[in-house]
Amino acid sequence: MRHFLLMSTSGCHLCDEAVELIVTTLDPALHSVDEVDIAFDDSLMERYALRIPVLLDEASGAELGWPFDHAGLRTFLASLDA
Repeated sequence: MRHFLLMSTSGCHLCDEAVELIVTTLDPALHSVDEVDIAFDDSLMERYALRIPVLLDEASGAELGWPFDHAGLRTFLASLDA
C-alpha cells in the first residue's frame, strides 16, 4: 500500500477541492492518505504555506502541487509506479 500525506490547513477551500479529487480518484485498497494541518508545525508552514494543497508520497518524497485534476493525479500515481 502506498501512503500519502496531504499538506493542508483548516479553512482552505482549495484543500477541500483536493480532498474531493483524492477521494474519488485513489483506490483505498492501494492508497492511504493522512491530512496534515501545516498550521501546527513551523517548518511545514515555511515549506508549504504558499503552496497548499500538496500531496506528498511518503516513500519517494515526490510531491504533487495544486492545481491538479483527476488526470494529473493519475499521471502522478503512474510516475510513482514507473
